[in-house]
Amino acid sequence: MSRRALGLAIATCWMIWAGMAVSADETVKIALDWTPNTNHTGIVVAQQLGYFAEEGLSVEIVQPGPTMSIQLAASGQCEFAVSMQEYVTMARAQGVPVVSIAAVFPHNTSGFAATSELGVLSPADFENLRYGGWGSDLEAVMIRTVMEQHGGDFGTVEIFTLGMIDFPTAVERDFADFFWIFYGWEGIRAQLQGIDFIYIPLTELADVLDYYTPVIVTSEAMISDAPEIVVRFTRALARGYVYAALEPESAASMLLAFAPELDAELVRASQIWLSGQSETDLLQWGHQKAETWERFAAWAFENALIENAIDPLAAFTNRFLPSEE
Repeated sequence: MSRRALGLAIATCWMIWAGMAVSADETVKIALDWTPNTNHTGIVVAQQLGYFAEEGLSVEIVQPGPTMSIQLAASGQCEFAVSMQEYVTMARAQGVPVVSIAAVFPHNTSGFAATSELGVLSPADFENLRYGGWGSDLEAVMIRTVMEQHGGDFGTVEIFTLGMIDFPTAVERDFADFFWIFYGWEGIRAQLQGIDFIYIPLTELADVLDYYTPVIVTSEAMISDAPEIVVRFTRALARGYVYAALEPESAASMLLAFAPELDAELVRASQIWLSGQSETDLLQWGHQKAETWERFAAWAFENALIENAIDPLAAFTNRFLPSEE
């Protein structure tokens, strides 16, 4: 039996054990923000190793559909969801009562990428280049912010909406010159495909862009009506993500058992890279800083990404995270 087959077999055995060992008495759903990937591994680990079941929870993982994950959580169709700080900020500015209860990673793992031949070493080098993105207002504001801070002229950049075309494909077809990517997935994929590119992390460009992505969200109603479920869910989730950080190869096998359509080489390489970006202390996992939320909310309002200012301290909470008590 190959190592991959053995890993999948072990993961499957864990999944069966987790489902039989404890009888869960509460069923909840968590909506993913996109198709399964290594940002979600901790959820799968918590499910397959029985961490949710030990908390008396039966958790259904809902994959994305026409409705965004944050809307599913806000409406109560799912008790929890994976989202991003920028989406939570924009939702709350529109009166949507969602709250971030945990940050999956302590720092932003995304950044700008361009092929090495362009010699892009700083945002000033974006001048006269073509940017290919998803089509959000956030992207243009981000580019303008970092270019202004580094002495570049944002007015020279051409912006093209590529939608969900992945970075390697966009490079291969010469759709644009530089892109905003999540290195832990698209960057690793490009690396495995032999694409020679330069990557500049957002954390190195502007403090305001070191925000939380992804985050785990729930509704204000859930916090008010069922806080004990939120505690139990988050405690199990923290164990899942810490396990994934400490045992990335084993965790990757569990994700592949959950989503066998994924590229095994990409999943393993991505999981190993993310383990270096993750929090491995259970009592520290998920914590969010007020400064990070305040800074991003002020920047979003100043740049007209949101029409109404929000109370950033109401947009997140650390109260449900594991503690020594």
